[in-house]
Amino acid sequence: MQELLRSNDLVLLSYVTHLLDEAGIAHVLFDVHTSAIEGSIGILPRRLMVNDDEVNVAKSILRNASTTFPAA
Repeated sequence: MQELLRSNDLVLLSYVTHLLDEAGIAHVLFDVHTSAIEGSIGILPRRLMVNDDEVNVAKSILRNASTTFPAA
């Protein structure tokens, strides 16, 4: 597995996992429990992992999403 995204932003992580679900790409969030143990104050980011053979497709999905919704 490879890290696709590392973030403390729960909304971003939720959105990206939704995009991966729609594309049928298996993924796992690492460090969820560690983040919760530290009080969910955002010190420890969560890592979104995807299978090695799907990482390029997942990166492409993120690139396409970022061009669809540019930052304000």
